[in-house]
Amino acid sequence: MHTTPTQAVVLAGGQGSRLRPYTDDRPKPMVEIPGTGTPIIGHQLSWLAAEGVTDAVVSCGHLAEVLQDWLTSANLPLRVTTVVETEPLGRGGGLKYAAAHLPHPDQSWYATNGDIWTRFSLREMAAFHAERDALATLALARPRIPWGAVETDTFGNITDFIEAPPSPFLINAGVYVFAAAFTELLPEVGDHERATFPRLARERRLAGFPLPHGAYWRAIDTAKDLTEAAKELAAQKA
Repeated sequence: MHTTPTQAVVLAGGQGSRLRPYTDDRPKPMVEIPGTGTPIIGHQLSWLAAEGVTDAVVSCGHLAEVLQDWLTSANLPLRVTTVVETEPLGRGGGLKYAAAHLPHPDQSWYATNGDIWTRFSLREMAAFHAERDALATLALARPRIPWGAVETDTFGNITDFIEAPPSPFLINAGVYVFAAAFTELLPEVGDHERATFPRLARERRLAGFPLPHGAYWRAIDTAKDLTEAAKELAAQKA
């Protein structure tokens, strides 16, 4: 019988240079989705709480005080602790540093990048993770390619044009389930995606959970992503 995680780490230290001028005075997760009045991290914390998370550790970096001030004043649906790296630790080191502040170090935990906008069942992902006895499970998304695709036949005749088709490849969606034992495998400094993940993949202890069909996922990297997210949200409400 597996227990669904009730704790999570949100990595919210990104500078978001491609989102300027929105990020001139705030870190990337504090950028608001137009029309919602709520920053990206606010939507994330609501989603985590709805999925059974009671405690979140938010790892801050760039303009940390802006994020901390908002978290202090906001009416949040779960308990939030913030940590700030005194020196850059890299993604893996940052994850390990934040995980050290989780309330239950002997239990599994979620982690999410602070710049994604998504909705799917974390409980289903946790069950998938437990069934495979994985040390780490990555959510996998199939994003739409930003260009139109052209299909041809064997003679080189164009047969079809497809607007923004889904990618043929799955990508790391930036949402994770980690077993308690995973924390020790993270580097003190450096990138877990170059060190820890390849090792677990070789040992067949790294699982990939494809996002369910119809699940919403978008990385907020540019001003265009903000506009598209607002449009998609409005369409969902309609």
